[in-house]
Amino acid sequence: MQTTVVQQPIARVEADALIVHHFSGAHRAGGATGDVDRALGGLITELAERGDLATDVGGVTPLFTRAGVAAPRVLVVGLGDPQRVDAEAVRRASGEAVRKARDLGARRVAIGALGSGIGGLTPSEAARATVEGARLGLYRYRATPAEALGDGDRGIDELLLVAPENDRVEAVGDGVRWGEATADGVELARDLVNLPPNVATPTHLAEVAEQLARDHGFAVTIGDRAWAEARGMGAFLAVAQGAGHEPRFIVLEHDPSRGKEAPLVLVGKGVTFDSGGVSIKGRAGMEAMKSDMAGGAAVLGAMRTLGRLRSPRRVIALVPATENMLDAHAYRPADVLTASNGLTIEVISTDAEGRLLLADALAYAQQLKPKAVVDLATLTGACVVALGRGTAAGRFANDDALAARVDAAAAATHERVWPLPLWPEYLDDLESDVADMKNSSGKPHGGAPVAAAFLQRFVDYPWVHLDIAGMAMRDDARGYHTKGATGFGVRLLVHWVTHA
Repeated sequence: MQTTVVQQPIARVEADALIVHHFSGAHRAGGATGDVDRALGGLITELAERGDLATDVGGVTPLFTRAGVAAPRVLVVGLGDPQRVDAEAVRRASGEAVRKARDLGARRVAIGALGSGIGGLTPSEAARATVEGARLGLYRYRATPAEALGDGDRGIDELLLVAPENDRVEAVGDGVRWGEATADGVELARDLVNLPPNVATPTHLAEVAEQLARDHGFAVTIGDRAWAEARGMGAFLAVAQGAGHEPRFIVLEHDPSRGKEAPLVLVGKGVTFDSGGVSIKGRAGMEAMKSDMAGGAAVLGAMRTLGRLRSPRRVIALVPATENMLDAHAYRPADVLTASNGLTIEVISTDAEGRLLLADALAYAQQLKPKAVVDLATLTGACVVALGRGTAAGRFANDDALAARVDAAAAATHERVWPLPLWPEYLDDLESDVADMKNSSGKPHGGAPVAAAFLQRFVDYPWVHLDIAGMAMRDDARGYHTKGATGFGVRLLVHWVTHA
């Protein structure tokens, strides 16, 4: 889908459908909506006065047009209370409206920058949120790996962002650039999680990383089993012992500073399928375990966006990728592993494998002398129990200033996080008689903070851990979200990096 900024009175734009917005409690339309209303002889005002417009955020009222409007159909989308409009409301409204236009058969859709003017957003902010909402709301899963970095058919060929005033064209264009780049990254993350696990293997993730490196000039290292053995990554390699597909440790670096700047490091758990290993999961719902690499997918998606935006910050992405399967070589409960920082780990559960991958990745990050590290992982079902599904990720931090910046990024992108404790008492449940620590308490309580406490043993720098177990997938389409993978974390990471 092509996105184009056009400078033209909105009522005169030739398109299959025209989208404008309206606020709750408002009878007379203003801005671009007012222009269309006047061209329609006051029809929008008339419907508003009768209460026949859906003005809640994302509510869509389709109208057939009269002479004076070039498009044969106008969709009026609600933005809710004008005093409460923010970028999230615009994303939701844009996603619903453009999806409705697609469902009505439109292939060329014109839309104003929703929420600018009376809504309080700048033209750039409104344009960015409008494009993000439209692109992500139209997302369709592309089933073949060859299309994973492509631009699949969304049902709409062209999206026209209308900027009728000359002094707003540049600002709207900048917003479109950010919105397109952000959507590119989220779509990549969604594609990778949605792909079947026999396609989205560790090798495939590595191939995607190599393509990103070619596209954006990143440095890339793809560590194989021998590479990890040379670096003493006993925790990562233990999980890979029973895997049918070879593990890959992905290192992707964007460094415009040429080594002069301490890097921001993004770490993503990359378990491409999690059977639970010897501590095997129940069969019900196991197919969803293809999403256990959602953290790694989000990190790769964020790197795609940062590359598109040519971010001036030095960023290094780490994605330890492997399956967690079981065969005669698979690691077992009671095994003792040695991580790359020398800590020994008694295995209590082979289904607590994500923290083992992250342990070696976080220890590797220490060598990079990072300014700060953020990791994302679908780590514990306990976090879903605590915070719910599709509501918020659990946020753990060892540095208050970094935590505040991550929280601000989460609020700005509506990829919400909630602070959970990282107290030393949680380590008590990981005490071992035969190693430095256990990989799991084996107890039915405190799973998320105990896992975070485990990870903290491998960091010696400002660090935030995001447990995204409840955020990787969703069962319905609403606003700019579609059924399946969410791409959660891409927008949060990009905002954090670009505002760090």
